Amino acid sequence: MNSEIQGRAAHIAAIREKAEAEMKVIGVDEAFISKLVETFYGRVLAHPELGPVFDARLSGRWPEHMQKMKSFWSSVAFRSGAYGGKPVRAHLGVANMTPDLFPKWLSLFSRTLEDVAPTPEARDWFVATAERIAKSLTLSLFYNPALDDPAKKTG
Repeated sequence: MNSEIQGRAAHIAAIREKAEAEMKVIGVDEAFISKLVETFYGRVLAHPELGPVFDARLSGRWPEHMQKMKSFWSSVAFRSGAYGGKPVRAHLGVANMTPDLFPKWLSLFSRTLEDVAPTPEARDWFVATAERIAKSLTLSLFYNPALDDPAKKTG
């Protein structure tokens, strides 16, 4: 049992080391993640459609949210396990959140990366990762399998 736990710990450590090395090659470090999060959410607040949705949910809690997002992106990039939140639960019941906001969020995120990413590879990695996350959140929050039921479709 103990050797199984040690083996698992070594495997997790190897995954983290590999992720850290890959991120280093493309210029990603904690300072970049902090800059990305700060710049992006500053732009979110100024966005005419995204800003009101985010600010209504996070009013008075922006510093905590910023830390959480830095932890989230660090955890994703470096496979650190630093983020322990539940993204789907956090987004459930957000007033005025609609599926059409996700492409706007992604577009703003992509434009932010165009401005702040240290390399094209870093930009591409973060955009691709954000697209997967947005797709997963959209499906989790808005997908209704009954709508795909052929028996319920009218022709």
